Amino acid sequence: MLPIVDKPLIQYAVEEAMAAGITEMIFVTGRSKRAIEDHFDKSYEIEAELEARGKDKLLELVRSIKPSHVDCFYVRQAEALGLGHAVLCAEKMVGNNPFAVILADDLLYGTPPVMAQMIEVFDHYHSSVIGVEEIPPQETGSYGIVDGKQWEDSIVKMSGIVEKPKPDVAPSNLGVVGRYVLKPRIFDHLRSLRPGAGGELQLTDAIQSLLADEQVLAYKYRGTRFDCGSKLGYLKATVEFALRHPEVAKDFSEYLDDVIERV
Repeated sequence: MLPIVDKPLIQYAVEEAMAAGITEMIFVTGRSKRAIEDHFDKSYEIEAELEARGKDKLLELVRSIKPSHVDCFYVRQAEALGLGHAVLCAEKMVGNNPFAVILADDLLYGTPPVMAQMIEVFDHYHSSVIGVEEIPPQETGSYGIVDGKQWEDSIVKMSGIVEKPKPDVAPSNLGVVGRYVLKPRIFDHLRSLRPGAGGELQLTDAIQSLLADEQVLAYKYRGTRFDCGSKLGYLKATVEFALRHPEVAKDFSEYLDDVIERV
């Protein structure tokens, strides 16, 4: 729910999904996360007030948070047992359908939006797709790292994935980011996983197991990632998105110029 300029991170994630044609959103939440559900709930009183006052632009803005053609569902993860467990919590809602996973603290900016790029790859190859980017070799210990062979431009046919390897044993410099398009077979592998480090079920372990059954592709997306789970990444995202915002871009740019001169 941390805001970037004037929208919380979770709103950017939903808008990226909508831009890819996704209309059913499943939020896996933990304790004390009702703010997410409240954010996407319909605000009858606010909408009626704005409509009565003729504030059409503000009314349109409020309604755009969750357009009428989009459905939101919520499932509670009772314990923080890892990303794999969080995905498994949504199994009954997903059913036997392919689905996307978006981690909102990875804010991605791309044209077209990154999830739309990945679904295009999925539709073409009918294979699960993992979003990756090239990272500095010394940072492999902070990522899941994929192994495989270059298949096409921006696409690697995966042969393995390793969670947070040391630089000297990392199979590549392609780090997994918070974007996945997965076939439902992944649930079988998640259910059979044994807890790893910290007692968590790792999605990367399930993907490694999935590779024995079917092809999985790593896709080097076109765009820029902001790691909003870190202070520096959050600040970078705020600046970059403010400079693209139609209401504040010009004044904010002039302000930054002034700050740089003074510093």
